[in-house]
Amino acid sequence: MGIDEMLAEARARLVRLEPAAAWIAAQKRDAVLVDTRPEFQRRAGGELPDAIVIERNHLEWRLDPASPGRIPEAVDTSVRWIIVCDAGYASSLAADSLRRLGLSRSTDVIGGFQAWVAAGLPVLTPAGPRMPRGPGQDAEAGR
Repeated sequence: MGIDEMLAEARARLVRLEPAAAWIAAQKRDAVLVDTRPEFQRRAGGELPDAIVIERNHLEWRLDPASPGRIPEAVDTSVRWIIVCDAGYASSLAADSLRRLGLSRSTDVIGGFQAWVAAGLPVLTPAGPRMPRGPGQDAEAGR
C-alpha cells in the first residue's frame, strides 16, 4: 500500500470539515481545534485562535483519555477533536489514528491551515509561538 491509498482509506473513515464549519463548531464549543503544525509553520503563518497546540509527534499521547500523558481536555472518548495541519494531509492520517484509539468523533479540516487562511478565517500573529501542550497542562500553560 502506498501513501496515496493510505490517505484515501483514512479519509473514507472521516467526516472531514470545511474550514468555516470547523470554526463554527469550535466557537459553539462543540469541538476542540488542535493545531499540529510545527513551530516554524506557526511562526511563519500565524496561529488559530482558541486552538490547542500539540505537535504531531505527541498527538495520540496527549488526547488519549487513558494516557498518563494526556491533557486535561482529554476527558473521555466523546470529545470531538478537529485536527489542523498545514495543508490537510497529515491531519487526515492523524485524525484517523485518533479514531483507531476510540476517539470516534475525531476529524480534520479539508485543506488545513492554508484553506483556513484562504477562507478569510481569523489567524493570530503572536509575539512568539505558543509552546505545545504537555501532560496535565491546562490551557494557560501553552500561552
